[in-house]
Amino acid sequence: MTKNIMIVGVGGQGTLLTSRILGGIMMQAGFDVKLSEVHGMAQRGGSVVTYVRYGEKVAEPIVEEGQADLLIAFEQLEALRYAHFLKKDGTLVVNDQRIDPITVVTGAAAYPENIIENLAKEHTVYSIDAMAEALKLGNSKVFNIIVLGLAAKHMDFAKEEWLKVIENTVPPKTIAINQKAFLAGYES
Repeated sequence: MTKNIMIVGVGGQGTLLTSRILGGIMMQAGFDVKLSEVHGMAQRGGSVVTYVRYGEKVAEPIVEEGQADLLIAFEQLEALRYAHFLKKDGTLVVNDQRIDPITVVTGAAAYPENIIENLAKEHTVYSIDAMAEALKLGNSKVFNIIVLGLAAKHMDFAKEEWLKVIENTVPPKTIAINQKAFLAGYES
């Protein structure tokens, strides 16, 4: 059976690194893995979507609407924007962070209120203020790994396996902080 994961955020939030870690743990477990990325206007703060599919044999990398087992969102509005990709029994892990898109900044649109609460009416939702946790660790850049740690709690891989894949994936000088960040999310 193929499992489908989507990672959504805005440019610069680490969706690609997160997908590489996810792909790494699945490959380590012996699964066939397919990754695909859609960047959009990522360099200008636009949406970034990464698909991760794994199973015994995976034919294509794209996750269709209503087929995601897990949606990892690095920002609230991105969670709302892509929630329709979740299966009925899918899980949403979201960073409780607000990043105003240009339409909100310019006053052309309003940022929706109570996004996480409204999503929780229809989906299983786990949220974390990963930026606050990252700042406690002294490095705001690792908030994505904190979110991944929270998501990992709801997946079928051991904590030690995750830590090993992080060690093999991130730059050597960032291994310790990324492992601490993962544990902060995993143990939250």
